[in-house]
Amino acid sequence: MPLNDTLPDPLPAEPLILAADWLARALQSKDQPNPNAMVLATVDADGAPSARVVLCKGIEPQPGLVRFVSNYHSRKGQALSANSRAALVFHWDHSHRQLRIEGLVQRVSPADSDSYFASRPWASQLGAHASDQSQPIASRTALVAKLDAVTTRFGAAPGSGPQAMTRPPHWGGYVLWVSAVELWTEGDARIHDRARWTRELQQLPDGAVQCSPWRTTRLQP
Repeated sequence: MPLNDTLPDPLPAEPLILAADWLARALQSKDQPNPNAMVLATVDADGAPSARVVLCKGIEPQPGLVRFVSNYHSRKGQALSANSRAALVFHWDHSHRQLRIEGLVQRVSPADSDSYFASRPWASQLGAHASDQSQPIASRTALVAKLDAVTTRFGAAPGSGPQAMTRPPHWGGYVLWVSAVELWTEGDARIHDRARWTRELQQLPDGAVQCSPWRTTRLQP
């Protein structure tokens, strides 16, 4: 992709339509092994930041959210329980594009998590049961033994076939309600094209989120 792939002028009123299109194009082009990989940054109860790469399970322009899944007991799960504000970064080096997102994270309903868990490959379901993510373990051998025990439990022992398994209660989906979006395209001579959209989020007592209209501005590179 040429480096003069600039953002629309005037800027669109709804940034996540363009963001979702960028993700769809990255998935279609397959220029990198995991085009839906994104950095998730969190801050824990002590104010310590941490970041890791997770896989995006979808960008929904309406109502304006990003989906991902995790172990609720993991370091990121514990951080999100203490501080629900988080940030995401997608970087598609081959297409000279970057997407930054900030917002408020919530767990999805147990029914939604059940539905997604059932759609995962059987081996991935086993991993969710076998791993106490982020917790210490004595050795790689001990981890393999845990996986073997779970595999046997759910019917992959010799002479038997895989059995359906329920979602472990410590694993499930999240949505990040987007409060800020920054779209960036690489430019010649480091004159990149960059714009930012922001909106206010209000979390209601029942957990619903109300969103104000987007405000937008171009930024210098």
